[in-house]
Amino acid sequence: MKKFLFVLCVTLICLGGLLGAQETYKLPPKEVMDIVTAPPSPRVFMSPSDEVMVLGEYQAMPSIAYMAQPLLRLAGTRILPQYNSRQTTTFYTRLTIMSIKDGKEIPVALPDGARVGSLSWSYDSRSFAFTRLTDTGFELWLADAATGKSKRLTGPILNATINSGFAWQPGSGSLLVYGIVEDRGAPPQAPEVPSGPNIQQTSGRVASVRTYQDLLKDPFDEKLFKYYGTSQIWRVDAATGEANKIGKPGMYFYADSSPDGRYLMVRRLKEPFSYSVTYRSFPYSLEIWDSDGRLVHLFADMPLADEVPIRGVSKGPRSVDWRPLKPATLVWVEALDEGDPKKDVPFRDRLMTLSPPFTGDPAEILKIKHRYGGISWLQTPGLGFLTEFEWMRRWRTTYLVDVDKPGGDPQKIFDLSSQDRYNDPGRPVTMSTAVGEYLVLVENGKIYLSGSGASPQGDRPFLDSYDLESGKTERLFHCGTDSYERFVGFAGESRKMIISNYESKTEPPNTYLYDLKQKARKALTDFRDPAPQMTGMKKQLIKYNRADGVPLSGTLYLPPDYQEGQRLPLVMWAYPMEYSDARVAGQVRGSANRFTFFRGTSQLFFVTQGYAVLDAAQMPVIGDPETMNDTFVEQIVAAAQAGIDKLDEMGIIDPKRVGVGGHSYGAFMTANLLAHCDLFASGVARSGAYNRTLTPFGFQSERRTLWQAPEIYFKVSPFMHAHKINEPILLIHGEIDNNSGTFPIQSRRLFHALKGHGATARLVFLPYESHGYRARESVLHVLAEMIEWFDTYVKNRK
Repeated sequence: MKKFLFVLCVTLICLGGLLGAQETYKLPPKEVMDIVTAPPSPRVFMSPSDEVMVLGEYQAMPSIAYMAQPLLRLAGTRILPQYNSRQTTTFYTRLTIMSIKDGKEIPVALPDGARVGSLSWSYDSRSFAFTRLTDTGFELWLADAATGKSKRLTGPILNATINSGFAWQPGSGSLLVYGIVEDRGAPPQAPEVPSGPNIQQTSGRVASVRTYQDLLKDPFDEKLFKYYGTSQIWRVDAATGEANKIGKPGMYFYADSSPDGRYLMVRRLKEPFSYSVTYRSFPYSLEIWDSDGRLVHLFADMPLADEVPIRGVSKGPRSVDWRPLKPATLVWVEALDEGDPKKDVPFRDRLMTLSPPFTGDPAEILKIKHRYGGISWLQTPGLGFLTEFEWMRRWRTTYLVDVDKPGGDPQKIFDLSSQDRYNDPGRPVTMSTAVGEYLVLVENGKIYLSGSGASPQGDRPFLDSYDLESGKTERLFHCGTDSYERFVGFAGESRKMIISNYESKTEPPNTYLYDLKQKARKALTDFRDPAPQMTGMKKQLIKYNRADGVPLSGTLYLPPDYQEGQRLPLVMWAYPMEYSDARVAGQVRGSANRFTFFRGTSQLFFVTQGYAVLDAAQMPVIGDPETMNDTFVEQIVAAAQAGIDKLDEMGIIDPKRVGVGGHSYGAFMTANLLAHCDLFASGVARSGAYNRTLTPFGFQSERRTLWQAPEIYFKVSPFMHAHKINEPILLIHGEIDNNSGTFPIQSRRLFHALKGHGATARLVFLPYESHGYRARESVLHVLAEMIEWFDTYVKNRK
């Protein structure tokens, strides 16, 4: 009996030690709780006409109970089988329609306790469709923009596992709906006993794929993916709700109507599936149907895309779309270099076209020197802005082309580094047609360009007119120097009034009508400050130089009660960015004049606890795209040193009490900084990758493989230098991280390495969380962990 009691006691002690590893959820300090749980400002959904908008009040954070629902992780997507939908974590609880002209508000009639998912305006702006979650799935509803009355169009039949669930049709009279297949039977059941081993085989094929998450693992996964991914397409009348089947059930990625409504371009996934890539790379057929679902033409039969070169594109047609202002003409692009960016060829792509009945030979419109980056069609028939991208230089060139004149000389419009913020001319302003075509607005030979207006003083958004013939610009609107205001759209047909979004350091973003001539604005919305207790927070742009002369910047936040001369503990939060050109690497990005929101697991909550925070501290990694990571460590250490020195020189911080943190690639940076310098007292690394041998075919912009540059993969991997990390580090990771490369095992293995070398470390795994953290309980816990960690090892460092 004594022996039994002794064994029982030992067992309980061991179990107690194991169970102690799982703690209950923590709460951060009350002042943090009050801010993070305050209702967020509503989201704005502008109509295509820019004459009316919907304000959506939403739940900022779902419960952990919602996140813990059964979840299928299949082929790169996450499916909630109970709802036959991809996992959705944001729901709108109240919708209000607002007139831009007079600000009149109309509440949308919703069932009590409604949980609204996605929302989409009709092309004529007279109504909008939205999904409503029920206990068994998503329903499709329609709301009238003039009255706010809503009605249910379908029952809980929507299948939104690999597509959007629904889409408006030209003319706005009907919608295509992807529905659950009738009488599909019960879901496949997992075999109790395996029928054999799971086998993958390769032979002579080069398939350098990224390290994707949530892939198919076995035949049972394949059955589940096919069961939940198969849908029936319906055409649903927006007025009556009458539904008619279109075609047969299939695994439909999308079905896109031609402008005249006579045809559908359908992408249908096919077997065999793959265990190496996500469903977006699975074999598929691109089919042209008539409006009743009968096959008219098999446009393309695409194989599994697991052999695409790194930084390359697939062979065959890609970016296939209907050409605007034509009844049913297809336009697409094809690679002339077999999709391999390293091949030396005179032209990388060519633009192609094909018209009904789709049985003739496609016609080549033009050849493209570098990689095709898209085309924005103008209101003028045949004209479009075609963009090409040169990946080695990170260079973007935009041409004005006339596709109705093959062989003509394109007119170069813009030619600059894709990373050059200061000289970015902006993006063309578009308008929507009745059939859903988005076209660049053209008036009297001019277009409009809206841009962020980056400058050494920060972003100052603008609106320009641009003369297509002369290339001259005229500035119509420019944000002031003490606020942040951006162009949203023109107020209806008028070009004298615009809709803007205005904010300042102390005023939250709101929507306004702005008179371009009078330079006066009228408020349409009145969203209040969700954290008025932080209104007095001090915020400024800080500029400094790295030792090699590269200019850097970051936004400094100080507590409302900060007194000049105080030396505060500092949290430096950053995310490294890669640049080919040192000239653009140090350009200021963002604006210190924007309103500061305290949301989710933001590092800015440290300000409430008496810290200074240098946020978005620039950490540029500059050099040749092929070799820039050779000096990754040296460059981020130099950038961190420059930031600390600047704030020390200003008398704001105590350089002995500095913590560093980051998320994802910022976590990778954090661990590297702790391993290779002694600038920091501690670090917080969230959802990072620390062993680059686990991402052997590249990471971020790294183009070399592990086998081509093993010494670099070793050098930049904090895991390989765990014995050098002698500052306390807090590792946080979602247990089901779905981001490529940041497997949860990355944090687990680093923690084991740190433990093996006697380091001070804490590993926090968040149940049911992915790369970002969504559940209310998780968010609050992460904030509590970060604050406790830095309070112990930074603020109160001895």
